[in-house]
Amino acid sequence: MITSPIWLPATLLAGAVQAWRTALQRRVSRTLSINGAGLVRYLYGLPFTLLLLVGYRIAFPAPFPVIGPSFLLFCIGGGLAQIIATNLLIMAFAHRNFVVGTAYSKTEAVQGAILSFLLLGETLAPLSWAGIGCGVLGVMILSTGGQRMGPMGFVRALGQPAAITGMASGFFFALTAIGIRRATQTVETGDPILAALVVLVMTVALQSVMQGAWLLWREPGQMGRVFASWRVSGQVGLLSALGSACWFTGFATAPVALVRIVGQVEIAFTMALGHFYLKERIRRSEAAGLLLVAAGVALALASALH
Repeated sequence: MITSPIWLPATLLAGAVQAWRTALQRRVSRTLSINGAGLVRYLYGLPFTLLLLVGYRIAFPAPFPVIGPSFLLFCIGGGLAQIIATNLLIMAFAHRNFVVGTAYSKTEAVQGAILSFLLLGETLAPLSWAGIGCGVLGVMILSTGGQRMGPMGFVRALGQPAAITGMASGFFFALTAIGIRRATQTVETGDPILAALVVLVMTVALQSVMQGAWLLWREPGQMGRVFASWRVSGQVGLLSALGSACWFTGFATAPVALVRIVGQVEIAFTMALGHFYLKERIRRSEAAGLLLVAAGVALALASALH
């Protein structure tokens, strides 16, 4: 159920910001371990999430909302799923280029639709499912990295490490969305943005503790490098906070699957960044895949506005 039209601009902005943040995080991953690169988005993002919450409450004064008993559980679950998803995405980048790694992770749209139906009872209109089909087909074309291949070659490509880690990343991102949506539902307030920001601050704080503790235990030498990378990592943290605030707002106000379908516009921004920022070549087949993703987003929007 859509509770506010703000989900649409929030989701579109989230896609743009996340593409930028992921490009920067890939730069960080060249000098840090997978867990070190994952930690920077939470550790450096936490101060910015606090600023967003405080700033919003100053702009829109209201009593602090009542928190439900399962709030912490859903924040931990969603936060842990996001840590795993981010680490898997960074691993996918190591196997293939930036665009291809992101493309595999975007299978989260269809995975999210299935999981949200099974776990939340959310249903979609046929037009939305058509949008999912178009989007996934486009993502699969993008996942080939511009290479021409037959059906069997495509099936073999799905067994490659980049495909496995990318799609696994999408699965855990889908679980993240479900955990965050349930967490926002435990915040008793009529303001979905406030609920999203409260969940965001708690989740990022827990993520900083969870992944920070793991890094200190398993890779203590990485912690110094995390702090030494503050110039780029600070930008990752800022963009992560802004992007997550938008994603969480979308999850608080619309079905998970619908947010994720529209959120596939991130792949367009990803391709632009991959081409202009990381100097990765865009091929004709990738452009065709992008058009299919755009068609999927358009179908989802048509269904939502119907």
